Amino acid sequence: MKYLVTGCAGFVGSHLTEALLERDVDVIGVDALIPFYDRHFKRQNLAPLLPHPRFTFIEGDLTQMALAPLLDGVDVVFHIAGQPGVRDSWGSKFDAYARNNVLATERLLHAVAGSDVQRFVFAGSSSIYGDSPEMPWRETTCPQPRSPYAITKLAAEHLCRSYHLDFGAPTVVVRYFTVYGPRQRPDMAFHKFLKAALFDEPIPLYGNGQQTRDFTYISDIVAGTLAAGHAPDDVVGQTFNLGGGSRIVLLDLLEMLSEVVGKPVTIQRLGRQAGDVRHTWADISRSQAALGYEPKVGLREGLAREYAWIQRVYGAGDGATSSQTTRPTNAK
Repeated sequence: MKYLVTGCAGFVGSHLTEALLERDVDVIGVDALIPFYDRHFKRQNLAPLLPHPRFTFIEGDLTQMALAPLLDGVDVVFHIAGQPGVRDSWGSKFDAYARNNVLATERLLHAVAGSDVQRFVFAGSSSIYGDSPEMPWRETTCPQPRSPYAITKLAAEHLCRSYHLDFGAPTVVVRYFTVYGPRQRPDMAFHKFLKAALFDEPIPLYGNGQQTRDFTYISDIVAGTLAAGHAPDDVVGQTFNLGGGSRIVLLDLLEMLSEVVGKPVTIQRLGRQAGDVRHTWADISRSQAALGYEPKVGLREGLAREYAWIQRVYGAGDGATSSQTTRPTNAK
């Protein structure tokens, strides 16, 4: 088997690539290394992958590069690449979201439709549900996206469905619910929360703290994504929620975080941000039945693992301050 992982240097993509290489298969990794956040993090994610004899890394932009040669001999495509972030997707920055989430996906699907690829797994997002009142959210829940980011992710899902129906592309969509764990992007909540706690700085909290989130640990996301790539043919054309079963009120989460880091935390209250939704909650019964998906890492355990990583990344115990450690010292 030969695999293509787009976005292989990112948070989810690097973990997925690592899991595939542990199976001793051939993996092609593609990443544009876009500067959405400090690329040093991505290069650190890549560092342990590059020496592997069955891994080939290609730095390239899916909206520009020739894709047919990239797919030569590939059995499964995991399309993880995309422009992330709800809060940065408005206004002048939208061009990047349209290009990297919609155009890149369309070009890749078009190339897959004329290839021997057996499965195309697209990394979707729970943000497409918006503030839908029907909870928990099932895959059939009507999407109500609230941000330009969510709209582009939903558009990419529709492209997957169109290419499946009209060209037979073997697409499967997996919708991620708030992924966290080691190597999490620095703009994501847990990374910011745990880093602030490490340096005794205020934790930024948007809104009133009564929002709920369904958090999913990275190894569970990887397991569900791999299952989608290897499931029977009857999963083709379907969509699956990948949630963690760790839904919690944000204020309760901060209490748990305080226990995990072993000290009180200070909260900096900020106004609600455009595009933020009140609640997320995944119904995972379909993925359990069809993919054998079962989240295994609870929130407290997952937070402790990420905090241990944060301590390693930012050189805890060496007297450094947050302002002195913008870049990671060791992100492995």
